Amino acid sequence: MLLVIDVGNTNTVLGLYAGEELIHDWRIRTVIDHTVDEYGALILNLLKNSEIGAQSVGSIIISCVVPPMLNILDPLCQKYFGIEPLIVGPGVKTGMPIFYDNPREVGADRIVNAVAAYEKYRREMIIVDFGTATTFDYISKKGEYMGGCIAPGIMISSEALFNRAAKLPRVELCTPRSAITKDTVSGMQAGIMYGYAGLVDGIVARMKSEIGEAAFVVATGGLANVVAREAKQIDVVDERLTLEGLRIIFQRNRPQPHS
Repeated sequence: MLLVIDVGNTNTVLGLYAGEELIHDWRIRTVIDHTVDEYGALILNLLKNSEIGAQSVGSIIISCVVPPMLNILDPLCQKYFGIEPLIVGPGVKTGMPIFYDNPREVGADRIVNAVAAYEKYRREMIIVDFGTATTFDYISKKGEYMGGCIAPGIMISSEALFNRAAKLPRVELCTPRSAITKDTVSGMQAGIMYGYAGLVDGIVARMKSEIGEAAFVVATGGLANVVAREAKQIDVVDERLTLEGLRIIFQRNRPQPHS
């Protein structure tokens, strides 16, 4: 089986594949202060609770935007699984040309998403990934990564409001019935949710105008479903896009058998 690990700034998502089928996935917090053994015990317990032994894992691939985490996960893979993981980065074959001034600056998760989305939809598209930051990436109809932009994530924006406005309470991220509200909590929820949906729609609309053609819009990430209910520019939500991209990239980097 293939274990795929996507390390984000806030959460780490793991998936276990049997061939092309995702049979289990888990979401845990990204904690750079954990030790190799703490993370090892956690991952082994996740597998055990799904009635899977460590010996069932034959390969591991990692996408990471938090460099210190590689100092935990790389030795973890070798200690607990006896596996040298494939780490997405320079030198790894993605099958996608990257048209960026410095390709090394592009987050591994953004390329992984792009590979998965193009493999699945095979068309010109914009990918919106709702993570700690919200990223917007444009993929050409030829399957080329053309660039994009980065905005503060909805949780970062909300936390700034909670922390900097002394009289405003911390609220749940959900959508009220209207933008004109009659209480503070609903008013904050309306401002956060409708405001963020407007940010997404505005950026996507501007990107489409620069592209000059209608692009298919794919949303992914932990809060994709929440925002997509209000954002009018999103065509489809694909929550497991990154995991699928890691599986595809792993397959593209497997040694080919000699004929």
